Amino acid sequence: MASSLTERLSRLVKTMRGQARITEDNVQDMLREVRMALLEADVALPVVRDFVARVKEKALGAEVVGSLTPGQALVGIVQRELAATIGEGVADIDLAVQPPAVILMAGLQGAGKTTTTAKLARHLIAKRKKKVLTVSADVYRPAAIKQLEVVTQQAGAEWFASSASDKPVAIAQAALDHARKHYFDVLLVDTAGRLAIDEALMREIAELHAALKPVETLFVVDAMQGQDAVNTAKAFKEALALTGIVLTKTDGDSRGGAALSVRAVTGVPIKFAGTSEKIDGLEVFDAERHAARVLGMGDIVALVEEVQKGVDVAAAQRLAEKVKSGDAFDLNDFLAQLSQMKKMGGLAGLIDKLPQQMAAKAGQADMDRAERDVKRMEGIICSMTPLERRKPELLKATRKRRIAAGAGVQVQEVNRLLKQYEQMRDMMKKMKGGGLMKMMKRMGGMKGMLPPGMR
Repeated sequence: MASSLTERLSRLVKTMRGQARITEDNVQDMLREVRMALLEADVALPVVRDFVARVKEKALGAEVVGSLTPGQALVGIVQRELAATIGEGVADIDLAVQPPAVILMAGLQGAGKTTTTAKLARHLIAKRKKKVLTVSADVYRPAAIKQLEVVTQQAGAEWFASSASDKPVAIAQAALDHARKHYFDVLLVDTAGRLAIDEALMREIAELHAALKPVETLFVVDAMQGQDAVNTAKAFKEALALTGIVLTKTDGDSRGGAALSVRAVTGVPIKFAGTSEKIDGLEVFDAERHAARVLGMGDIVALVEEVQKGVDVAAAQRLAEKVKSGDAFDLNDFLAQLSQMKKMGGLAGLIDKLPQQMAAKAGQADMDRAERDVKRMEGIICSMTPLERRKPELLKATRKRRIAAGAGVQVQEVNRLLKQYEQMRDMMKKMKGGGLMKMMKRMGGMKGMLPPGMR
């Protein structure tokens, strides 16, 4: 959906460049492009009709202000209505109850409930500082209980053992009793799914809901599901008092219509989005930021957060003090900088959050090559002795040949690495006055400089 809608709206802005005001004709042109993009993205037809009607009403009464062109003003209206359709701002989970807060995970088989349960546990531990217990009430899918145990360990939470021979309600009640006795803040209950909606599934999950009285009932839906997501959402909404939606696989090659359709059909907010397969690949859903990304405007706030999360501030401080005191920036420090880049998800992960025009200029092929170059540089440095890393001036022809052979590269690659190292070393010398930490602080302050819709 993102690329299709962005391309169509970009073409429209260009064609409207010479027009001085918003008219019914150019609004109709825009709405045609928007309608086609949404339908191609598998957004449900009733949702498309409602969205287009709201955009038309707002657009015909809009004034073009300042230096905006009519095309830019219309894109602004589409973004605001897109954000309103997806949700209102941020809707995190509410844990303001007597512990343990029970969270019930619902959805079809294959949507990613079990993995999402562990990701949510990780989020609650890392961001909300909660003590979390997970339990599987899925007694039908082979290895479902074992899978939850494994991913729960990866998340750093605790797992309550259950057996496929027990009843789901009995499992959940035993886990709740254990959570109370051992002072857990949150109990996450992973439920059984089916390949399609059936009466047995709905009856069982309704019984679990009645027995546990969860503070949150989250509907996990695959972002790649398309039109069928609407029927699934309707069935779960009728059977359960849903409080939120979790979109999984949003990083995949999907057309993205599920985000609009499910939110509109259920009337409950999207609370989380799965952004990668990693255990920390779950982020709180922000409607305005997601709308900006759909329209190719990027997500600068997410980019800053990713950088801040990946950067080891203590290590940066130590490096700044080292450079400030006059100590040389050596190859060990250079290797540490490469490791920091990998922690931030690599270049491709960062480029993905840039506005589409900037990302397009970077090019996927260039990103892939850059990622390979980083790995190659790591291999070269790791082929050096500790003394050579501390004193790069020792690296003459014989040593370079040995290092190249150890890393499986040509001597020219070793020379290229040393040249890049020297460039970074020269830059560090210019930052002797604490410039590195100032740069980090400036990066952290970028949020305040952003307009309200992008914070």
